[in-house]
Amino acid sequence: MKNITTYNFTPNINLTDHLIINNKAFKSRFMLGTGKYKSLKEAKESINISQASIITVAIRRAQYAKKIGKSNLIDCLNWKKLWLLPNTAGCETAEEAIRIASLGREINKKIGQIDNNFIKLEVISDSHYLLPDPIGTLKAAEYLVNNNFSVLPYIYPDPILAKQLEDIGCKTIMPLGSPIGSGQGLQNLKNIQIIIENAKIPVIIDAGIGKASEASQAMEIGASAVLLNTAVAESTHPSIMADAMRLGIISGRKSHLAGTIKQKNFADPSSPENGLLKLI
Repeated sequence: MKNITTYNFTPNINLTDHLIINNKAFKSRFMLGTGKYKSLKEAKESINISQASIITVAIRRAQYAKKIGKSNLIDCLNWKKLWLLPNTAGCETAEEAIRIASLGREINKKIGQIDNNFIKLEVISDSHYLLPDPIGTLKAAEYLVNNNFSVLPYIYPDPILAKQLEDIGCKTIMPLGSPIGSGQGLQNLKNIQIIIENAKIPVIIDAGIGKASEASQAMEIGASAVLLNTAVAESTHPSIMADAMRLGIISGRKSHLAGTIKQKNFADPSSPENGLLKLI
């Protein structure tokens, strides 16, 4: 039997395609939240299967759990392998968000991440639709940037606000796909595309994604990463959904790097018509 040579073609793309935020490299472009799970066990399983590098935790929720003597995910996860992204969920004003951000930085130090100044900034005064406050967000972001935080602001997909936040020194822009927990997908696609085209920092789609196909779509249009929570935590089988989202994000990123074809109004035959063998 003859020896068979296997040719392994490697495309000319960066195979160590890490997410870079403020000069820190992360293997995964999937960022996962920690709320709404039925149990800590279910949350841990989903996080492990997701292979996410960055895990976001609501500081107010974590502080409340400690106050009433309950355990929380901060105590249960291996922070030597994961990067904590504290968030200011539940803050209605810039002043509240600034205070909670300071608590978040202290928690980072307690788990051994001394150089972790990351904060996911959320200022939400609208209790019904949970839309972020642009003025409060800009105000808090400016203060936090000036106090050495790496600010990742959550915003409505407003290209002008996105550019203002980038100009004052934010490390990413995090526009919502649709309202938090709604599962409506990318309802603001055009605005998000404008933000991605104009940004010189990572653009992370945060909120509203409900299906793996939507996570893939976010990456296909050039987003740097996807952050989600509800789609996994409230699915029938969270660990399976976490894996589906992981694969969707990888697929979308590879599709973006490969370069998708342009849409056409008419069919375009796969085989060229020139040089066809003529039948006599």
